[in-house]
Amino acid sequence: MLTALVLIFVVAYAAIAFEHPLKINKSASALVGAGLLWSIYAVSAADPHVVGEQLNESLISTAQIVFFLMGAMAIVEVVDAHNGFEVITSRIKTTQMSSLMWLVGFVTFFLSSILDNLTTTIVMVSLMKKLLDKREDRLFFAGIIIIAANAGGAWSPIGDVTTTMLWIGGQITAVEIMKGLFLASMVNMLVPLAVTSFWLKGQAVVPPARLESDDQLEQSSAFERNLMFFLGLGILVAVPAFKTWTHLPPFMGVLFGLGLLWLVGDLVHRKKLDEHKAHLSLTHALTKIDMPSIVFFVGILLSVATLEHTHILLDVAAWLDKVVGRQDVIVMIIGLVSAIVDNVPLVAASMGMYSLTQYPADSFLWEFLAYCAGTGGSILIIGSAAGVAAMGLEKIDFIWYVKKISGLALIGYFAGAFVYIIQYALIH
Repeated sequence: MLTALVLIFVVAYAAIAFEHPLKINKSASALVGAGLLWSIYAVSAADPHVVGEQLNESLISTAQIVFFLMGAMAIVEVVDAHNGFEVITSRIKTTQMSSLMWLVGFVTFFLSSILDNLTTTIVMVSLMKKLLDKREDRLFFAGIIIIAANAGGAWSPIGDVTTTMLWIGGQITAVEIMKGLFLASMVNMLVPLAVTSFWLKGQAVVPPARLESDDQLEQSSAFERNLMFFLGLGILVAVPAFKTWTHLPPFMGVLFGLGLLWLVGDLVHRKKLDEHKAHLSLTHALTKIDMPSIVFFVGILLSVATLEHTHILLDVAAWLDKVVGRQDVIVMIIGLVSAIVDNVPLVAASMGMYSLTQYPADSFLWEFLAYCAGTGGSILIIGSAAGVAAMGLEKIDFIWYVKKISGLALIGYFAGAFVYIIQYALIH
């Protein structure tokens, strides 16, 4: 059974990777893969009831991420409909691509530590549509945004789901993870940025042309634009605080905020005619969410869940411990594997494999795992939630990402890893 599950996962993954040559939508491949994996697991299991409970458990964790993604996307769409991003774009005066790249990289890096890498990616990729006209330029910036968002999320206890898992599990503490990983995460972003800015040197920013259809729609007032921008961004920023205060999952905070934004929008536009406020409503924003990408997200997460429940990931971790032996090399391999397989079950498997008695809080293993699992996902576009979100927003091709961005993410990954190892050796 285990061999069949691994083979099906590899075939489904290959079909996702070669979506364009095969002319088969990645969402179809992910759903078929998930269906086959769970069906074989259920038929082969001794107790189908246990499999059903495991599926329910996986569905809950998947649904939380999907609802969060949908809520964040809807909030961004509402802000965009009100031209809220002009609050930022009007202040960006640079005409050089290299300067814009540095600006976007640093904003993404620090914003993802306050929000999280997924929300930050959605906001920043949406912002690029307002700044760049050429699709190739936007795709390149989206790749850098993914790297910067994952790097920024790794050093903050609320910036990445895996770091949050380790924080809640007691493997790391908030202050120590910020002190320990800030420099390594910064290097992870700076190296790709330095290489990219060298390539872009001398290129000018080409802003998008204003469409006539935009002029035909009733434009938002300055008050409405600022209100929806700051309210939308404030809701996203408040999600981590909501989680800390209520101990509820982040998706609940996003949905609560979405309801507040909807209420405020309806109150602000209540005196307008229906045809004038239709494009500004949250109902319209919900129709613009990329549902095929949401469905793909469901498929890939449920597929990976079977590898977790059948202990394939745990067996791989145990095998690595036996064959490789060196802790730093094992953690770096786990980070590289997280580019292929979702980093959440990988970190969960590692948390189950190594005890806090053997490796106490804030030890080398846990901090380095937070870095590698958090940033390793940037190497492939489906290796992180940020990558999947950008993939859906800009229709980024898997192979294009491998050719243009994966190399940059890889050198940043190793550069940051070596910086952390040297830093740890010097301090400890």
